[in-house]
Amino acid sequence: MTSSIRTNWVLTGLLFCASYGVRAQPMADLREDTVDLRKGKIISDSFWVAKGVHRLALSEYGPFVSLKNGRILTVDSTGCLTSADGGKTWARSAIFPEHAHFMIRPERALIRTRKGTLILAFANDRERSAFQWDRNAHDVRDAILPTYIVRSEDEGRTWSTPVKLHDEWTGAIRDIIETKDGHVIFTSMMIRHNPGHHAVVTYTSSDDGLEWTRGQIVDLGGIGDHDGTIESTLEERRDGSLYMLLRTNWGYFWETVSEDKGLTWKSFRSTSIDASSSPGMLKRLSSGRLVLAWNRYYPQGKNSYRLVGGDRNFSAFPVSLYREELSMMISEDDGRTWSRPVVVAKTLKSRLQLSYPYLFEPKAGEIWLSFPFSTLRFRIGEQALLKMSRRK
Repeated sequence: MTSSIRTNWVLTGLLFCASYGVRAQPMADLREDTVDLRKGKIISDSFWVAKGVHRLALSEYGPFVSLKNGRILTVDSTGCLTSADGGKTWARSAIFPEHAHFMIRPERALIRTRKGTLILAFANDRERSAFQWDRNAHDVRDAILPTYIVRSEDEGRTWSTPVKLHDEWTGAIRDIIETKDGHVIFTSMMIRHNPGHHAVVTYTSSDDGLEWTRGQIVDLGGIGDHDGTIESTLEERRDGSLYMLLRTNWGYFWETVSEDKGLTWKSFRSTSIDASSSPGMLKRLSSGRLVLAWNRYYPQGKNSYRLVGGDRNFSAFPVSLYREELSMMISEDDGRTWSRPVVVAKTLKSRLQLSYPYLFEPKAGEIWLSFPFSTLRFRIGEQALLKMSRRK
């Protein structure tokens, strides 16, 4: 990590603590009277959704891709699932040979390229070691959770032998894209040491996922088993550069840009997008707009929430883990400016969360959202979201 980046990180943390304080705030119980029934409706004893949001009867959580024949495809821990009825029912087939030593983590990335190749990036739970954090050394040693790639050239009927890309602990794999010129890039993670923290790493392929080149490890420092640069999401801008948002513990997403298909990254800085210590998801819609789904730092209309960390074991600085609301907003200019954030869904029980969103556009202007750690799946129209973002 360069000295300028380390200085920026320390200054950001100090300003963050000064702005938000370091004392933990009590977590209020979430009740039905905490939601605005004029702007939405309660759809169960667990969730409120905004007007224009419609619940989906999906048993799977994705990520999803569309196949050439109109079917939808996703994966589970060991299998490939396809649906011909919009996700109501699924047909399952195996990805790995019987008795293979593979299990796909819930945080994974899936794409169908323009050539028709399915590429799945995943961390293998079957090789996961113990994660034994040393609270005195503020580090973890010998932690293994490898990153793999597996491909299918026949719409998911058969799959290649998985290819390992690194052994180091992979906190989560979140996103994968294909650029206009056919490069495939996905985001992974890699544990770092002395002290222990996480970093983001991207992999790039120019041949539809046959060969992969590891990009720069994006390491902005940190101390803690949930600290560092984490769980990024990325998209290609209209000028061909890549734009990536990074989860941090500093109150905001940080951003970085690549001009060489993810091999190197530059212009690291904080955005003005306040965010809890949770990942967001960027998606280029067929209209050309960017949409972002994420968890904000505080509940809507509030300026406090309980903080965790600050002990150099969870994180170096205290941070919000607020995940009971999911917000969305839209950008017309490749993420340089954004519409007003809109809360589209909220939990009614404090132990539930709406985090780690997957975004899928099955047809132009319709956005599906699903979550690996929640039973809620819903859809919202692009135009409805635009209308909501303009409403006061």
